[in-house]
Amino acid sequence: MKNEKTYELVLTALFTAIIIIMAFTPLGYIPLVVINATVIHIPVILGALFLGPKKGAFLGFVFGLTSFINNTFKAATASAFVFSPVLAANMIGISGVFKSLYICFVPRILVGVVPYFVFVLIRNLLKSEQKVWRVVLNAVMSIILCISVRAFIMNLIESDTAVMIGTVAGLAVGVVLFVVLTVVLQKKASTTIGLAYAGLTGAFTNTLLVMSGIFILYKDAYAQALGIAGDAVIDVIMGVVSFNGVVEATVAAILVAGVGLALTKVKPIK
Repeated sequence: MKNEKTYELVLTALFTAIIIIMAFTPLGYIPLVVINATVIHIPVILGALFLGPKKGAFLGFVFGLTSFINNTFKAATASAFVFSPVLAANMIGISGVFKSLYICFVPRILVGVVPYFVFVLIRNLLKSEQKVWRVVLNAVMSIILCISVRAFIMNLIESDTAVMIGTVAGLAVGVVLFVVLTVVLQKKASTTIGLAYAGLTGAFTNTLLVMSGIFILYKDAYAQALGIAGDAVIDVIMGVVSFNGVVEATVAAILVAGVGLALTKVKPIK
């Protein structure tokens, strides 16, 4: 028991250090030609899976704290105030403190909680006798990858054929993934699919809660900061969710599944 606690303490410290290093260096982003995919949430998700939701919530808090520090002292973008209670207070008053505290911390804390329960749910479903769940989950994962590939290619290629090329490529990749998950990994896929869905939902938790929080709490201030009309904010947010959000969620699914499988050889997920 003592060795287990020591091991978890060391692992928590390691994930914390990784989050801090990623947050304050370019290592927190993967350049994908048309987008820099954020991967700072990956150690938070992995921490939640291997250490449980309580320690995952702590790692999420660390993630939020690094975001607060970066946006307060660097303020690299015009919209940095949405993650900084200090900047928000200067812009819109005391109410901005509470709004930015929510956007900066709550989504990130939940990134360290939601993936754990998603993994447990998916693993239990796949271990059940109802094989239909495996087909459904494989299909959903394949569809999301298809959408991600299509969006990526459409942003990469500026031509009239971008939609057609993106759609064909997305469908091809999606079908290949479905076949691999359904046929090749039929007996060993419960952990792999569970990890992938944990990564997927962890990334989406961050994107959806942050962007919805911006729309609900900061619509007018966000529009002013970006220099756009208030009615255009929803278009900007939907663009971020449908492209950045989907691509980053796909990257998270791949990385969490890959790294997670390697870590399970050292420490199995409870």
